[in-house]
Amino acid sequence: MGWPFIGETLQLYSQDPNIFFTSKQKRYGEIFKTHVLGCPSVMLAGPEAARFVLVSHADLFRPTYPKSKERMIGPSALFFHQGDYHARLRKFVQASASPGALRRLIPGIEALAESALDSWAADSRVVNTFQGMKKLSFDVGILVIFGRLDSYYEEELKKNYSIVDKGYNSFPNNIPGTNYYKAVMARKRLSEILSEIITKREKRMETNDLLDHLINSKGDQGEILSDEQIADNIIGILFAAQDTTASALTWILKYLHDDSKLHDAIRAEHMAIYEANKERNRSLTWAQTRSMQLTYKVILENLRMASIISFTFREAVADVEYKGYLIPKGWKVMPLFRSIHHNPEFFTDPFKFDHSRFQVSPKPNTFMPFGSGVHSCPGNELAKLEMLILVWDQLNKKLNLTYHDLSLSGQVGSSGKPKWD
Repeated sequence: MGWPFIGETLQLYSQDPNIFFTSKQKRYGEIFKTHVLGCPSVMLAGPEAARFVLVSHADLFRPTYPKSKERMIGPSALFFHQGDYHARLRKFVQASASPGALRRLIPGIEALAESALDSWAADSRVVNTFQGMKKLSFDVGILVIFGRLDSYYEEELKKNYSIVDKGYNSFPNNIPGTNYYKAVMARKRLSEILSEIITKREKRMETNDLLDHLINSKGDQGEILSDEQIADNIIGILFAAQDTTASALTWILKYLHDDSKLHDAIRAEHMAIYEANKERNRSLTWAQTRSMQLTYKVILENLRMASIISFTFREAVADVEYKGYLIPKGWKVMPLFRSIHHNPEFFTDPFKFDHSRFQVSPKPNTFMPFGSGVHSCPGNELAKLEMLILVWDQLNKKLNLTYHDLSLSGQVGSSGKPKWD
């Protein structure tokens, strides 16, 4: 269980997560306990256990976040809830990322990706890819939620969300001047901005984007969502859509850079589309994105290799027995997606990037880049579409990718590894 109070949190966040999880699994098996982020926890590294927690017995495990993080996003955000309220909100989020909605979004996403790549190409400095991808994924989130948004409100949202983002993972200290305190103040400002946007939108009564769906949402008894509930869910969706998607977009550029043959093969796949669109005088169509079979397999392998979400947090609502082990009420339960994705029993040579493994479907519950069950990511198809469009734009613009080892100048990521630029 590690040290008193801090447990094994430092070990988890200071080393390669593969090493932390694999060493535990080799020593204790697929079910082991630890103490991280101030909580006694049970980690589950098998697909059957993940299904037990997330699907078949999901009613015994509630979604949970540290209170400081819940406060930052907003307690009414859908991923903090279960039951009717969660189902009602999830339906609207899924509708905003349905195939019909995504078809309409393609030109807008393509324009945003093209603009981002153009700005990089025009910049003579080293571009931090992850930060650039965060901006792109945030802009896509704005498009999905609001459609067109007044530039003043868009800039205010970006500015204040950036402050919240910086304080989200900081120590929850309310002393003025700290990142957390600044984030709390910026979060209040976000609610005020969103309330103004909601008030203006209510007069229009359109139903084309997620915000309109949330405004016009009614429960079984005819109840509507308050401005605060809508704001919490908008911020929650932006939070859920930004870092994870940005990480996936960053990794796929790295993997394409590392394999020039794969890079050229994808370009060849795109050539027919390029010619059909009269050398990009027309936007991509939904059918064309569906025809990118090789690119799609590369995206799936990218999601498996990178495993952006290493695990998810649940909390046992009662004492639960699983395979002879007691999971005490109140303990955190963490299905380990990363360990499952990198298990050689399910994926041969798991640390090799091999898109051909997705010629056939993976075994059930062994590939869960977006989680599983009722709390799986409702925007997973949107994230995949963003990756398809980014690869399409990058290849057709022939953007030169180079790898800069920032450790040479002492600039390394929190994992101690060089950043990808």
